[in-house]
Amino acid sequence: MTALDRATLALTSWFGLGYLPKAPGTWGTLGALPLWWALSRTSWPVSLAATAVLIALAIATSARAETLYGSHDVGKIVIDEVAGFLITVIGVPFGARQAVAAFLLFRLFDILKPWPIRWADRRVGGGFGVVLDDLIAGAFACALLHAGLWAWPLLSGETA
Repeated sequence: MTALDRATLALTSWFGLGYLPKAPGTWGTLGALPLWWALSRTSWPVSLAATAVLIALAIATSARAETLYGSHDVGKIVIDEVAGFLITVIGVPFGARQAVAAFLLFRLFDILKPWPIRWADRRVGGGFGVVLDDLIAGAFACALLHAGLWAWPLLSGETA
């Protein structure tokens, strides 16, 4: 195995989180929290550009990791959860309430896979297929998260 292959497996497992024995997708999502925190300290365009770069990297490295593992969408590949979670939190300020809500919403969509997430998961192959279902789950979670953050002050009586 080459150094580039080892680096690919390290990145796609999000630095080893994908190798944890139970619920690697959950660990991968939790592993995205520090990246979200760091990106929340940058400007919106920088955060969006970094997310786009990570998505492109996730697609490319997931394709290579599939070849190395000899199977499609192996549980050890969790960079797709990182990418999907970053979609979830686009435009969301980092905070404890937001982190819990974003995590739960993303995991809900990623696990239940309502249409079209399940369709993408089953029909699209390669590195793009590994990542696409998580990006769609992230988009669904992002929409609900923004709606919830908008509605929270109205429902709770808090002021923004």
